[in-house]
Amino acid sequence: MPQAIRNVGIIAHVDHGKTTLVDAIFRQAGIFRENQHMADRVMDSNDLEREKGITILSKVASVRYKGTKINIVDTPGHADFGGEVERVLSMVDGVLLIVDANEGPMPQTRFVLKKAFANKLKPIVCINKIDRESARPMEAYDKTIDLFIDLGASEEDLFFPHLYTSGSGGFARVSPDGSEQDMRELFEMIVNAVPPPAVDAEGSFLLQINNLDYNDYVGRMFGGKVLRGTVKVGDRLVHMSPEGKNQGFNVTKIWTYEGIALREVESGSAGEIIMLAGLDGVHLFDTIAHTDTTEALPAVQIEPSTLTMNFYPNNSPLAGKDGGKFLTIHKIRERIEKEEAVSVSVKIDKDSPTDSIKVAARGELQLAILIETMRREGYEMQISRPQVIYRREEGKVLEPYENLILELPDESVGFVMEELARRKGDMTNMASANGTTTLEYSIPTRGLIGFRSNYLTMTRGLGIMGSLFDGYREYKGEVVARSVGSLIVKDPGKLTRYAYEDVQERGTLFYPVGTDLYGGMIVGACARDEDMVVNATKEKAATNMRSANADSTTVLDAHKDFSLEQALAWLRDDELLEVTPKQLRFRKKILDHSERRVSERRSDLPV
Repeated sequence: MPQAIRNVGIIAHVDHGKTTLVDAIFRQAGIFRENQHMADRVMDSNDLEREKGITILSKVASVRYKGTKINIVDTPGHADFGGEVERVLSMVDGVLLIVDANEGPMPQTRFVLKKAFANKLKPIVCINKIDRESARPMEAYDKTIDLFIDLGASEEDLFFPHLYTSGSGGFARVSPDGSEQDMRELFEMIVNAVPPPAVDAEGSFLLQINNLDYNDYVGRMFGGKVLRGTVKVGDRLVHMSPEGKNQGFNVTKIWTYEGIALREVESGSAGEIIMLAGLDGVHLFDTIAHTDTTEALPAVQIEPSTLTMNFYPNNSPLAGKDGGKFLTIHKIRERIEKEEAVSVSVKIDKDSPTDSIKVAARGELQLAILIETMRREGYEMQISRPQVIYRREEGKVLEPYENLILELPDESVGFVMEELARRKGDMTNMASANGTTTLEYSIPTRGLIGFRSNYLTMTRGLGIMGSLFDGYREYKGEVVARSVGSLIVKDPGKLTRYAYEDVQERGTLFYPVGTDLYGGMIVGACARDEDMVVNATKEKAATNMRSANADSTTVLDAHKDFSLEQALAWLRDDELLEVTPKQLRFRKKILDHSERRVSERRSDLPV
């Protein structure tokens, strides 16, 4: 019965501790045996999620408390994965809003709470990490009330149920100085404050797809919250897409969530979150219903993709030398189509040329995560610089804008403001307290490409930032991506120590001595804003004159390492990033020097 089920989503700003809090809930609900090894952040099952400390994909798990089954859905906190948040909120009947007791509500807190209100969901607020030395739980609670008011909450909503929690400590308390040492108060609050699913148990079966997966044995898996009726294995159902295409099929398998695993069952009832099998070619927000249903449910509206990126097969002279297993455009397209099928905001441009794939996504982090996942799976590819998606209306060019909110130490403010001004950002608000400044900016999305890593450097890793999509406005003029040119390799070979000494006088190198190079590859950044072809593979001429210590005592400058996000942002439009399982290499799109010069001369001609 629906009354014995509670479906609750967990929402928060990135790094406010929601995944750790879920760990504590699992431990105390008896999901794990006392002697069973359990990894920290069990809901972050993806390797990249563990490394980056962020949730990328939403996941469902369940616990039982006093006869009530509680389905818990963990959601991403980063704005690039906002589509995942919107998808999840359509499955749940209440939310746990996690707020850091030191930082208080942050930009993404506003985003996820606004989405919860739009879905008419009542939040339970957990002021988390109250056992930290820097915790200010009452101040965080007051700021949360202010946020509710800012978002237009009713007077009744301001008396929201709330607890003071610690995921690492494993407790939920009614007051910050309480003595509770377990999560019992949180379980009670979920059961009492989250309403049972508002569903029709008696009608014919109805479900909207909010979750997709794939299994090598059963193929496509799809599911969501059952909105009406019951389904059994073998039932005849109809799949309805928003475009009006209907297709009948038989249900071959049904699963529900038990703990952190799927359990195969014979039937699923209204209010339960289930997964089904029996049909391929389904998409998020499609409708699955009894055969007598005539109209599909409206699709959930999510924030639009704002960036595109081109994927090419790796055709460099070093293709296949780094252990890559999948190099063809066909294999790359196949993998991205698989991602498109399970992701809300990753979209492939159907008009892409046959030799490339144009992919749209919400932000550069989302694209970087996709690329990193693919390279770990053995794919090799070449990637273009991210481009924003423009629109044309009434003869004007419009571009996407972001509302950017930053918290940073006072001493870094000048550098950050200068950088944001260069990126066409306009300050809309500024406040300072306790040595920390909060800045709000309206900035074109393209102005944020590559900003995150610069920002962390300028604030010595202490800065916090978040951005929310803020609509389309008029194009604001060119943003200078970078102020240095490229050092381009003349001939293939290995980067020699002798050449390194010579080339480092002209700029900064990106690779250590001994790295394999090819003509047209970019070996470093030129000190001036111009491209320069350099001989990075030359050997020292053999002569009879020797200096005993000359070679060994010359100090080489350290080469610059790039993360994937930094590398994507560094590219210019005539350059590509070669991505292999072992290496990131910068290169010119046209490797041959004479062909490249001809192309540059043509592009300089007036149109």
